[in-house]
Amino acid sequence: MTPLKRETDLGGTLTPFQSIWPEIEPSAYVFHGAQVVGDVHINALSSIWHNVVIRGDVNYIRIGKRTNIQDGTIIHVSTNTYPTLIGDDVLIAHMAMLHGCTLENNSFVGMGAIVMDNCIIETDGMLAAGAMLTAGKVIKSGEMWAGRPAKFMRLLTQDEIEKNRSMAHHYQQLAEQHRADSKGEKGDQYPPKSMKYAWT
Repeated sequence: MTPLKRETDLGGTLTPFQSIWPEIEPSAYVFHGAQVVGDVHINALSSIWHNVVIRGDVNYIRIGKRTNIQDGTIIHVSTNTYPTLIGDDVLIAHMAMLHGCTLENNSFVGMGAIVMDNCIIETDGMLAAGAMLTAGKVIKSGEMWAGRPAKFMRLLTQDEIEKNRSMAHHYQQLAEQHRADSKGEKGDQYPPKSMKYAWT
């Protein structure tokens, strides 16, 4: 029997769990290869990139507005204990793993980082690439943690915080360019050739 599923306008796959379907705002971007299962809400202008898995089966997942979840990330929950709650304008880089945790608005999880059960990353908090935040830890607002296990390293500068905050808009614009290309639409190209950026 063919599994029950639906596709987003960008080819992402939605499937139910116990008859509960994901709820996706029409302006959100769920790209082909992404899998969204069960009790998951994704709010306006958030982008779920290729090969992301978001599985809300044994608890629920909530994702705010303009949040960016990059390729290969896995998001799950703790059975009937900790849901995964992700706020607005959050950056989650490639191949991250989140499990039963809370990411507040404008927080940042770097490439390949792991956030374990009952962890909280507060507003403008940052977990560096490759780090593992062990169960129950809290990254306070404006702090950067790194390492395995992750530990407090330093406070972010105001310039770093502003740079991280600006990236939510950048990825929303990039997602819109991908959506336009998927429909064969022509127009202004994003990003412009003059834009230079790299993670440092």
